[in-house]
Amino acid sequence: MLQVAFQRYINNFRGFSREIWILAIITFINRAGTMVLPFLSKYLKEDLHFTYSEVGWIMVCFGTGSMLGSWLGGKLSDKIGFYKIMIFSLFTSGLLFFVIQFITSFIGLCISMFVIMVVADMFRPAMFVSLGAYAKPESRTRALTLVRLAINLGFAAGPALGGLIIMNIGYRGLFWVDGATCIVAILIFKFKVKEKKKSPYLDKEHPGEVLTHSVFKDKPFWIFLGTCLITGILFFQLFTTIPLYHREQFNLTEFQTGLLLTMNGVLVFFCEMAIVGYVERKKIDKVKVVSIGCLFMAISLFLMLINTWAGVLIIMMLFMTFAEMFAFPFSNSVALSRAPKGHEGRYMAIYTMSFSLAHILSAKIGMEIIQYYGYQMNWLFMGLLGLLGFILGIWVFRLVQNEVKAI
Repeated sequence: MLQVAFQRYINNFRGFSREIWILAIITFINRAGTMVLPFLSKYLKEDLHFTYSEVGWIMVCFGTGSMLGSWLGGKLSDKIGFYKIMIFSLFTSGLLFFVIQFITSFIGLCISMFVIMVVADMFRPAMFVSLGAYAKPESRTRALTLVRLAINLGFAAGPALGGLIIMNIGYRGLFWVDGATCIVAILIFKFKVKEKKKSPYLDKEHPGEVLTHSVFKDKPFWIFLGTCLITGILFFQLFTTIPLYHREQFNLTEFQTGLLLTMNGVLVFFCEMAIVGYVERKKIDKVKVVSIGCLFMAISLFLMLINTWAGVLIIMMLFMTFAEMFAFPFSNSVALSRAPKGHEGRYMAIYTMSFSLAHILSAKIGMEIIQYYGYQMNWLFMGLLGLLGFILGIWVFRLVQNEVKAI
């Protein structure tokens, strides 16, 4: 029985092209080095001594730059190709990470965070489009999941290593490592993957996809983005308010916070591909799975209302981790599946922009609520928001079901 389960798990990793595996490897290298993000709010608050409100505004600039970068990356991927965008984005953002450590003023950090995220987040829609080019339609969700596994495996190593670097070298060490891994990752991609102008896999003629003529007329897509936005707002609490709460409520060190995030990455690495394989085999509706993920996120934030027992942080992280595994790989797939031929970049740009907007709102709303009403009110607000996201997801599920019946 155990051998059958193991063989089924291994089978989920079969059938990928060489390019997909290289994309996964460079993503792992890049994410393992992305140690700045989990500790950014702590760096701004504890090392540079900004107020909660100032930290919120810097994170707003971070998210606004991310939104513009996502839009540019998607638009330019459709115009000049994903390959050039990916190389420009990672190489340039690597250089910018070297520079940003020397900027410590509030205005300087607002501007520099905006600029670096414009450049860095051009990569995301381009990378999603590259998966559409290098993966066959029937393996596209699994390819998205493989890359997410690489992200989470890198993320499992990154926070714990980041915590150790902070305790031994200081926050500036993170910027050097982040910049170096961006450059190393994209150089591997440049020398190992050839540019593909057009993909034989972009025919879009496989079951389960409902195509529309314009992204702005695609009503289910826009309501679905509402669910994606809310899952993003809740998930990004892990990188904005929650690390601060760990220290202030439970007196956790950076290394202990890093270990909790590492647990998240390890669980995703071992469980997510199996979950995706099961959903694919059983043909469970992906919108429904995303909705359940949003519900689990709401539960994880409600659990944070228990503030007298540190063990609740582990239970909360378990709920958040399974929520992430339900929500993110399938939301990627739903968004990409609705894109008509030649408009993949535009759809994935708008999809990734929803997460950039989530980053803005997550940081600013969370920090402002904490500043004026405290942590408890923030967890209550975020939990209720998650319930709204779940309701929107169920609405989208019914709209898509009606679309399919109408065909």
